This record gives sequence, C-alpha cells and structure tokens, in this order.
Amino acid sequence: MSSERQQTGVVGHTWSNPLHELTCKGREQQGEVRLSTGLTLIGARRQREHVPYAVRENRGTCMNMRWRTLLQKVLVLGLLQETLCSTEVLLSVQEEQPEDVEIGTISHHFTPPFWLLTPSELVRLDERTGELYTTAQPIDREALCPLPAAKEACLIQLLALAGPDEEIVKVAVEIEDINDNTPTFPGDQICLSVPEDITVGTRFPLDDQAQDDDAGSNGELRYHLEGADGFFSTDDEGSSLVVIVRRPLDRETRDTYQLTVVASDRGIPSQSATVPLVVKVTDVNDNCPTFPASSPKTAAVRADAPTGTMVASVKALDPDLGPNAAIKYSFSPRISDGAKALFTLDSYSGLISLHGSINRDGPTEHVLRVEASGPSCPPAVMEVTVSLLPATVWGPVMKIRYIADYRDGVILIEENQPPTVLAIIELEEASPVKGAPSIAGGVPFSLRPQNGNYLLLTSEPLDYEKEREYHVSVAVHDGRLPGGREEMVIRALVQDVNDNAPQFEMPHYQLNVEENNEPGVTLVQVRATDLDSWQNGEVTYRLGADVAAMFSIDPATGRLSALVTLDREQQEFHNFTILARDNGRPFLESTTMISVRVLDQNDNEPVFTTADFIFFIPENFPRLGQVGMVGVRDSDAGANGQVEVQVLNGSGPFVMDNARGTLRCVTEVDRERQDHYELWLLANDGGRPPRSASVHVTIFVEDVNDNRPRVILPASNLSCLTVSPSTPAGATVAKIYAVDEDSGINSDISYRVAASEPRGPSPFQIDARSGNITLGQRLLLRDHGLHHLFIVVSDGGEPTPLQSTVWVNLLVNDTLEPCHLSAVPVPVLSPYTHLPPRKPVCEADQSDARYARTMLFISLGLMAFSASLFAGSLILFIKQMAIRRKNSQGKLASKGSEIPLKLRETYSAVDWTDMQ
Repeated sequence: MSSERQQTGVVGHTWSNPLHELTCKGREQQGEVRLSTGLTLIGARRQREHVPYAVRENRGTCMNMRWRTLLQKVLVLGLLQETLCSTEVLLSVQEEQPEDVEIGTISHHFTPPFWLLTPSELVRLDERTGELYTTAQPIDREALCPLPAAKEACLIQLLALAGPDEEIVKVAVEIEDINDNTPTFPGDQICLSVPEDITVGTRFPLDDQAQDDDAGSNGELRYHLEGADGFFSTDDEGSSLVVIVRRPLDRETRDTYQLTVVASDRGIPSQSATVPLVVKVTDVNDNCPTFPASSPKTAAVRADAPTGTMVASVKALDPDLGPNAAIKYSFSPRISDGAKALFTLDSYSGLISLHGSINRDGPTEHVLRVEASGPSCPPAVMEVTVSLLPATVWGPVMKIRYIADYRDGVILIEENQPPTVLAIIELEEASPVKGAPSIAGGVPFSLRPQNGNYLLLTSEPLDYEKEREYHVSVAVHDGRLPGGREEMVIRALVQDVNDNAPQFEMPHYQLNVEENNEPGVTLVQVRATDLDSWQNGEVTYRLGADVAAMFSIDPATGRLSALVTLDREQQEFHNFTILARDNGRPFLESTTMISVRVLDQNDNEPVFTTADFIFFIPENFPRLGQVGMVGVRDSDAGANGQVEVQVLNGSGPFVMDNARGTLRCVTEVDRERQDHYELWLLANDGGRPPRSASVHVTIFVEDVNDNRPRVILPASNLSCLTVSPSTPAGATVAKIYAVDEDSGINSDISYRVAASEPRGPSPFQIDARSGNITLGQRLLLRDHGLHHLFIVVSDGGEPTPLQSTVWVNLLVNDTLEPCHLSAVPVPVLSPYTHLPPRKPVCEADQSDARYARTMLFISLGLMAFSASLFAGSLILFIKQMAIRRKNSQGKLASKGSEIPLKLRETYSAVDWTDMQ
C-alpha cells in the first residue's frame, strides 16, 4: 500500500502508460488494473476507505470521473490488445567476428534503459544506447546450429527489457555463414574394386562423401579426379561422389589406379580437400593357358634310369589370378599305350617322370602329347619327344657332402643368417666329363670353386616369412651324358626364428561406452598378428600396469570387457594400454592405446542446494527484482544436466529467471494484504525422459512504513461535542481513535495537540498514547464557548514517521442541544509544526507522453457523453445530500453525548454527532 491512500481530502486519479500501470483511486477504490507484457494481470480490488466531508461534497464529480474512467478503460483495452504483443527485432551478423563489432540496435523502437533478461556469452547489450555488440568469444555458427540444423537459419534468441516501463522485447540475431570450414572426408583413403570386364559408362556411387559444415553455397560440394589418365571421372552435374568408368580396363595390363578425389565447395574463395582413391581392377577369367615358346620340346633318359627319374618339366602360363589361373596337366588320349605305361605326368606341376622299367627291345623314342586345361577354356597342347639312350657304365659325375644340418634328405637353414656354406659338391676324377656345375633358376644360392670342388652356399640371408622352402637344381652339362646333362635337386627348408613382434590392427582404439553398462559385456576385440610361425606367431593379450581393476581382457581372443558398471559422474575417461606378446624365446611384444569415454545417461535427478528456501523482501520491493538465488545442480552432462526451474503454483507474484538462477517478483507486494507466500519450485532436466525434483519456498514480506494512521473517531473535521461546564477536572470528555495498518513500530501511534482555538492555554489536554482528551482544570466562565483542538496523529516509523490530522471541536455549554459547524477551522501553526503534504484533487501523471497524446484523442471523443453523465450525476448527488442531512439532524436530536470507547468491527463513518 502506498502513502497516496491517506491524503486527507484528496481523490487520486492517475493515468499512466497502459503497458505499465492504470490506476484510479477514490472513496470506493477500483484498485489497480496493471497490464504488462506477459508477466501478470492483477484484477481490480475494492477497499473501503475513510473519505472526509470535503470529499463528499465533490462526490458527484468523482462519480462522473469513475463513469468516464470506466468507459475509457473499455476503449483502451481494445487498443492494448495489439499493443501487448511483444515486439520482435530481427538483426544479423556474420560469424567469427572480432570483439565489439556492432550487430544492430533496438533503440529505433524503444527508449533507454536497456538490459538483457537472457544472458549470453556471445552478445552484449549497451544499456544506454540499445546497441548490441559481439563479445570476446567468437560466434561459431556451426557450433550453435550443428548439422542438419545448420542448413536452416541460425538464430540467437534473446529477451530484453526496454524503457522505464520495462517492456519485454524479443531480439533474434541471425548468424550469417562464412566459408570458414574446409570439406572433410570420413576416412584417410577410399578403396574401390572394379571388375576388368566392366562396361564403359558404368557409375559407382561412393558412400565416402565429403562433409562441409557451412551453409548455403559455402556447404555445397563438387568433385573431380586427379591422375585418372582418362580411365575414370566424376559426375560433374551432381553433388554426390560418383565415379564413372570412361575407358576399357584390363587387369593383366594394369591392376591398380592411384587417383586423388578433390572435393571443393562453392564458396568464394573456394575451400577444398583431397583423399586418395585406390581403384583395384579385379580379375575375370578372360585368358586361357598357353605354353611359352621356351618350353622343352625334347628330352632323353637312359635305359637303365630307375623309376621316378625326372624326364622333363612343362609349364603353361595363364595371366589371370587365383582360381581363374588354375592349370591342370594331362596326357592327350592320343599318345600310345606304351608311353602311358612308361611315363607319368603330375597334373599340377607338369613334371614328367619315369613310371616303369624301360624295355630295351622297345621303341627308342616316345612322343608325349601334353594338354594344359583352365576353367572354361579349351586345352593348350604341346609335344615332348623323349629319346631312350643306351645304358652307360659311368657312375655319377657329382657327389655331395653336406656340411649344414641335414635331416631326412632336407637341409635345414635358419632365417636371417649371413651367407653360409651348406655342402661341398665333388666331381669324379675318373669321369671324362670336365664341365663345371651350375645352379638353375633365380634362387638365393651360389657355387664357389675351391680346390677342384664347389661349395654350395646361400647368397643372401633367407627370410622365412617370404619363402619357406627351396629346390636347388645343380646340373653338369656335357653332350656325352645321357640327355646331355646330369642334375641333382637339393631340398632346403628355412627355419623360422622369432624376429617379428605382434602388430595390432590399430595403434589407438577409441571407444564410446554408455554408463550403467552390464558388467562382463565385450566392449571391443583387439587383434594383433605375428608373421612368425608356430609358437613364435602365437599371440596372447594382457592389460598394462596403468589400467584399473574394473577392466579385463581375454588372453586368447583379445576381448576387452568391463567388470563393473561404469559411472560417468565418477570418471568420464579411462586411458590404458594393452600388450600383445608372442610365445617365442625370447618373446617379443607390442602395445596399443585404449581410450574409453563413458557416455552420459540421465540417471541423476536435479538437486537443490537446500531442503527449503526462505527469503525476506520488503513490501516496496521493485517489480522484477531478484528475490534470491535458487541453487540447483544436476551431475549429468549435456542436455541431461541442463536444469530449468518453474513455479508450480503459478498464481502468485513470482516467476523463475532461469538465465540467472534467481526468483523474481513480477508485481508489487503488500504486507498488509499478505505477509508471506509459500510456493513450490519444480526443477526438470533436459533428459529423455526428464527427471525432476521439487523444493518448498517461503517468502516473508517485511513491513515498511507505507500507511498513515487512519483516524476512526471523530469521523469528520466538522464533528462537534457538547461539554457541560460542571464536568470535573480530570474527566475524559472525548477520545481520538486511530489505527495504522503497518506492523511493529510503524504502527505505534501517538497523539499531540498542534494548535488550538481560541489561542492561549486550553483547558483540554490529550494523552499521547491512548488519545483520551481530558479536562485539565475546572471550567470557568471564560471557558464557555467553542474550542477547536488541532490533533496530529503520528506513527513510529523510521526514519520519518507518517502523520494524519483531525479537528476536535468541543462546545462548553449548559444546554445539551447539538452543536453545528459550517466550516473547518484553519489552524495557526508554529514554524516547527510538520503536517502531512496535500495533493491536488485530481493529479494527472504525465510521465508517458505517448500515452497522454493517445488519451487526449480518446477523451475528446468522450467529452460530450461525459458532460451528459455529469449533469445526471449532479442531480442525483444533490438529492442524496438533502436526504442525508435530514437524517443526521434527526439522529442528533435522539442521541446522547456518549463517546464510544470501543471500535466497532467495521470501520464505519459513525460521527460524534451520531452518538449524542
């Protein structure tokens, strides 16, 4: 309640901006109709107030004003319907601007001061000019509006208060895109397999599309190829990555194409990214086996050669790969039965060997027709003529003496050894053959002459992982030998040593695991390979020493699992190593890094910092003032941890400002109407489904000295009481009764006589605490007549008490006839007497010039109608006043001189004259 309610003899009639406040006050106060931008609407209230006689005489005027005010409100509310819609201001700024770049202003539509309701780290508002500027934190459009929302308009939505009336303004700042993002490909390389018989013009859409986070033309991509040599191209018209075959392919000519895909956006300047494209041409069965021209056409074998002697070796070629190049050898059905019985052909190696004993009386020459067959191919045919030579009496020309480890006809050689002597080849001295032996084929072996013999040795270190077995063919060529040569084949096996450590498929595994996982479930399976063989290539896995006991790994399979339920709120990241070890002697091992990120789930409710919130505010609390901080937290992350608080019982004058985490009061509070408020706050997080918590809030309204004492008795400054001259000294002749709606010392009332008529010492005195007026001395003859006491009623408020005044009129007379006053006395006060200020009868608030101009036009339109209502109201008022005066005179004649000492339950305007 404001002090305007107790201005004696004043009718307050105040018009202000309808967006802020509309108030009319009178004897029957219509209350406050406050219309604000979406915050609150307080309905009209009625309150009976004491109105002195001077007000009653102007009752017709105020009644007419109330009629006019009511009609004005009806018309104004229609205007307010559109005015109340919150204004929205649209501004724009490019992203990544430096600090203090002007975005725009809202001062074109509103007046200062300005301030933001929604705080922003990206935008600041000048409170004096209304201009918005960028801050030290750059605006990143892609971070604010990630894909796919980035392709739409990206807005920063703000709420601001503008002007003295604190009108709410919606401000939308559109973030304009700049070409600040380079296209990115999802992987480091794109692989494409194309069969060699593909039709020219075939299109291959690829899933490895580049991504550009920019919007508009800055995010539109086009592709082209580099290094394609005309064999491939991209689709120039579309925005997708499509590879088109432009020329015929032949795997046998070229099986791999190393290309580069270039993705460019359409921004200015353009940004681009590249990624290697490896096109593998896969094999199809488009070739058949053929025998090369160098294939042997003749062969010879001695008649005394044992069974199994190698006669010749044929080799057909097929340029295809894998199953398409598989060749099977066989004799043609057209060879003789004798040749079939005497020779055998290995169907896979093409080796022709002696199968039976040679009949010396048989033919001396056999023609072998060999066929090489491939899948879906006609057989290739060649002929080998085998001559049967007479038996010789010569022994073997070459003898071998092994030096290296020789077991079961095989030389065993460890890999990675330097050139090592394996054997000594000796030539028989009695043999007429004097040719030097040689090694056939490109094998890593050599012969070194030494003292008429030859040393067989390795020419380079052998690698088990490249080749595990060698067949070394050592031959002596001489025309006198059967078949023109003598050959021995030495079989050599390379033995593996533990020279390769296990290798993980990935050097760093990055895992995302949701919290509250089920213990024991596999998180990832790591794999490591070892090129060694047998136990040297057997790999086992173990966790490093830096891992917590909550993880385990299967030593054989490499499956990593969590033994416990992970909790992101306790630990979000887990980094440790996994080791892979082989079983060699000594063992070799390698490591890989594991990074486990525990993803959040909405498993925590919001928690208020206290179980109950208690706040204290004064009753003159400003509108939208901060009542107090409401602390609430949520241990979850992201949207799951974003908490919004709302008032459950929203009918009260309080709202929650989530931007600042404070409770605000949106309307005025009056302790005399309600001294405390109780409400519940509900906190909801942003999870799906959301979790919530509630808390009880008590707000106590502290009293301020905003009410003047209200004089109940006497009811009017014209009230008069007759005192008998025989009244003894010390007797109570009248009582002043006043109330103050404040509390505490603000309602502690005291009374004093500020002035009296006639001048000079008065026989009457007043008790400062009770308000009782007593006779201070025996009445004398000079005391007969009318006495006027000007009483000041004060409260105990600090720092300045509030006061009210009243005239006490006492007539000292022997007769009991009623006394009457026609006018209120005028006090003659000392310069030290302080009285409450007065206001004009009708005070107009001109704080809002725009509203005043609007009301001027509306008032002119209602002037004629108001004049007619005034005339009618005046007539009714005169009649009612005549009736009241007649009733008052009748009551004066019938009542005694009793002064009521007890206040009635309702503060009616019962006067002293009504009690006599």
